[in-house]
Amino acid sequence: MKIIIKNNTINMKGIILAGGSGTRLFPLTIAVSKQLLPVYDKPMIYYPLSVLMLAEIKDILIISTPRDLPSFKNLFGDGSQLGIKISYKVQPNPDGLAQAFVIGEEFIGNDDVCLILGDNIFYGSEFKNLLDEAIADVKVNQNAIIFGNIVTDPQRYGIVEIDEDQNVLSVEEKPQKPRSNYAIVGLYFYPNSVIKIAKNVKPSERGEAEITSINDEYLNINKLKLKILSRGFAWLDTGTHEALAEATEFVKVVEKRSSLKIACLEEIALNYNWISKKELSAQIKNLKGDYYDYLKKII
Repeated sequence: MKIIIKNNTINMKGIILAGGSGTRLFPLTIAVSKQLLPVYDKPMIYYPLSVLMLAEIKDILIISTPRDLPSFKNLFGDGSQLGIKISYKVQPNPDGLAQAFVIGEEFIGNDDVCLILGDNIFYGSEFKNLLDEAIADVKVNQNAIIFGNIVTDPQRYGIVEIDEDQNVLSVEEKPQKPRSNYAIVGLYFYPNSVIKIAKNVKPSERGEAEITSINDEYLNINKLKLKILSRGFAWLDTGTHEALAEATEFVKVVEKRSSLKIACLEEIALNYNWISKKELSAQIKNLKGDYYDYLKKII
């Protein structure tokens, strides 16, 4: 039986990890953050932020490098124009995904938390329902929730092994001999206990605090649950030039054919009544371009 809780009763914080040096995208990222590169008509970070907003998470922390953090502040400010609250923290060195919970400890406080990577794009029907179910499972059962998607090159990703009932059997980070083709995508929901677990994570052979170590801890106490993204659902990792180009083309095709925008932050805020049409109209009054023409049509 599905657990359903109205999101306004749930204390869930959101973290976007937008650090790293983006070396696989050099020379594009020598002078600019990977997460600020365009994916068709908007900066890459719009896509993960839209996921948190779609999940009705309104208190969000962006973690990035000392060089890039000012650029994100210039882009979003305090988030009030979207009816949300955005805070910022520095990750001095790319020491692993698990470090996000240590850096964000004060921000998370006593709440549960969702972590999404700044270079992941999600698109598909029923996604809102999956997000709501994940939040409810964390709140009610204190489970950790990961998402899996079938890939052809599992050696590149964290991999989850499951049984016929989709129970998690093991998780591995970039295994040479993968036990499955289910990659763990860059979207994670955790109870507040993740902070304590993250503090005790020891660096891997790569010298990083791996999020796989956190998932292992929850697996050991039978609290790690998997949600599989269905066929027809698109998960795009934009970490290479080819992947970035494919993501841009994907968004372009979907938006052109549907006449709807993907990851339009103002539209999400408007749909949830976080901002009014009057407020949005004033914000975009003197702005030009296809993105703002779309918003003006909505208004």
